Amino acid sequence: MKMSELKDFTITELLAKSRDLRQEIFNLRLQQASSQLEKPARLRTLRRDVARVETKISLLRKKSA
Repeated sequence: MKMSELKDFTITELLAKSRDLRQEIFNLRLQQASSQLEKPARLRTLRRDVARVETKISLLRKKSA
C-alpha cells in the first residue's frame, strides 16, 4: 500500500483499515509462534502499512484542528 492509495480515505475508514491490519499482524504472529508462517516478509510489509495509515490519520487530524 502506498500513501497515494490512502489519499481519498476518511479518518473513520483509515481507523478501520488500521484495525484490520493490526488484526492480520496478530494472526501472523500466532502463526509465527507455532512455526506455520509461510511468508515472514508479510509481517514487515504490514507493519509499514500500519505506519503509513497512522501517519495519514495524524496528518488529517492536524489539518482539521
